[in-house]
Parts: sequence; structure tokens; C-alpha cells
Amino acid sequence: MRSDFFKYQAQTSPHPLGMEIDHAKGSYIFDTKNNAYLDFVAGVSACPLGHNHPKVVSAIKEQLDKYMHVMVYGEYIQTPAVALTKLLAKNLPESLSKTYLTNSGTEAIEGALKLAKRATGRSELIAANKAYHGNTMGAMSVMGFEERKQAFRPLLPDVTFIDFNSNQDLSKITTKTACVILETIQGGAGFIEPKNNYLLKVKKRCIEVGALLILDEIQPGIGRTGKLFGFEHYDCVPDILVTGKGLGGGMPIGAFTASNALMELLQDKPKLGHITTFGGHPVIAASALATLREITESRLMQQTIEKEELIKSLLVHPLIQEIRGKGLMLALITPSEAIATALILKAQNNGLILFWLLFEPKAVRITPPLTISKNEIKIGCYIIMDILNNIDE
Repeated sequence: MRSDFFKYQAQTSPHPLGMEIDHAKGSYIFDTKNNAYLDFVAGVSACPLGHNHPKVVSAIKEQLDKYMHVMVYGEYIQTPAVALTKLLAKNLPESLSKTYLTNSGTEAIEGALKLAKRATGRSELIAANKAYHGNTMGAMSVMGFEERKQAFRPLLPDVTFIDFNSNQDLSKITTKTACVILETIQGGAGFIEPKNNYLLKVKKRCIEVGALLILDEIQPGIGRTGKLFGFEHYDCVPDILVTGKGLGGGMPIGAFTASNALMELLQDKPKLGHITTFGGHPVIAASALATLREITESRLMQQTIEKEELIKSLLVHPLIQEIRGKGLMLALITPSEAIATALILKAQNNGLILFWLLFEPKAVRITPPLTISKNEIKIGCYIIMDILNNIDE
């Protein structure tokens, strides 16, 4: 299997971790030798209820017995998609009432950018340095990391970058701006939170000049920060909300949500303003609906804050300079890239899954399932501490 993996499946890096997966359950992934690995990554935040959650699996199986794909998005009325978008609206501010379901977070970003241009008639997009919103051409255009983009230029024109949390850069938002797109909490940059009412200041400036604010909640959304969406911590409601990853409960999904008035703009002039074949797929929507129900009806979000406090109390070490983030979206910042990489690789050898962040080489990702138990957290943190105590600086 390993040789076939490298021979037939395209790779994203020269040195993938290469673990051969047999099955996964709860907070654990098992390889083909039946070694168990405690999962502190959750599919890069995509599995908020852990692996093979019974309610999610049951919803998928039930839908499979009814029908799978029947028609391109938006033509037929399919219960799972309607119920999912209705539940999202129920849990969002009134101005975020209508959702377009897509196949991935990056596709939702594309739709959100198109909607902002359509609504304003403007072309300028403003994004943040060290931002990551996906890897398709439009999403890459608003990625604030030139090293990852230069090989694929030319990208979208008329994109301006600002520094996250910079009040001085707010003046760059003008009457030429269609939208400002920001991650509510910057992910790839190292889990950077907005400070000093930054998001509110951006929203105010957008209102002044007639631009729209897009908030990317693909990572912080769906309960990961202790609230259903990260923007709830900062009292800033976007014009367009983008989500993905955790919404699918382990299945591929994305979504962008806005007001009814904005979303109607994709219906006409031109018709089919944004189309997708498999967006809102009934099996995936059923998985997402079960996931969203469980997160909103249980105490998982309240427990997320308790688990954050437990992790921070256990991970105190000279080689941990700080722990950034909120809830179970956390990043350990180490003194060097070498220490971060050594910790991640040694952890896997010791039965714990950790991972890197895109643009901050000194960071180590800790984004376990929201369902992880406090005892499992202790086990994982003890492994991290033991490695750090014996790591060669």
C-alpha cells in the first residue's frame, strides 16, 4: 500500500507522514498494525465530534438508504439541505439568514468573493497578510503569503493586503473596495486573535465606504472556540459568513451565508451566478445536520472552554513560549522550527497526533475533537511534556 500511495496518489509535499490508516473511533486513529494514536488534530479541525460518531454515522446510513445525488444544487427540494440551512439560520443573527452549500471551504470563499463583487459593483478585494482562505485561484489571490503564490501567478487583479490588527491600515479600505475578507482568528499565521475591537473597527469602516465584510470561520466555526462561531466572541456580525471543515462532521462541505437580499443577487443578472453540481449533497448535508444538532443541543461548547483551561494548565514548559488561540483551536509556540518539528514527529512515534501550521513554522497545532475527554487530554499533554523534557534543543 505504501508504494502504491507514492506511485499513484498525487502528493502535497515531499515528505508526507505516511501513516497507513485502518480505522478510527472517537478520539483515536488506528493504523494497519493496530497501533492507536490519540488525535489532537481532528482532521485539521474537520471532525468536531471525533471519528465515527454514532449520530453522524446513523444519519449518513439513513440518508444512503433514501437517495444520494439526484440533481444539481438548488433545483430540487431535498430535506437534509433544507433542514441544515434552516438550523444554521436559527443559530445566526437575523442578517445571516440564507446559506449556499458548497463542496468545500475554499469553494465557499470563491462564492463569497463573487457575491461581494456582484453586490457592490466594485473589484478591489482587501485581505490580510499571512491569511489563508483556501487554494483555488480566487482563494489563493487573497492568501497573504507570497511564497505559496508566486509559482501560480497571475492571479486575480486588484487585491490589496493589510496587517491583521492594524488600525493604521483601515484607511486602505475605500469606496473602491468590494469587500474585506478576514479570518475571525488567523489560522495559518499562528492562531492570531483580533485585539482591541479590531473586527468592529473593520466593520465600521466597511459601512462608511459601502464595502462588505466577509469573515472566514472555516477553522474557528462550529463550536471550536466555545461558541458556535468565533465572531460571537468579538460582537462583530459579518455581511457574509464562510464556514466549512467542522460543519461536515468529517464529510466534505463548505457554506457561505448572507442576507436574503444579498443571496438573491446570485439568482439573476446573470442567472446561475454561482452553481455547483454536488453542493448540498444529501448524504453530506445529513452528516452536517447531525453534527450541528449535536453541537448546539449538547454541552460540548461549554466544555470546550473547560478543556482549553485544562490544556493550558498542563502544558507549562520552558520550550512552550505561549499558547495562542481560543477553546480547542490552540497553537503551541516553540522557540524554533526544529523544536516544533521534532515535537510533532516524536509525538506520532509515541501515539499522539500533532500537526504544523501553514505559515508559522514554530507553531504546533492542538485542535482535538470537541468530544475528547479530559482524561484523554491529560494523556496527550503528558506525552507532549515528556517529549519536551527530553528534546534535544
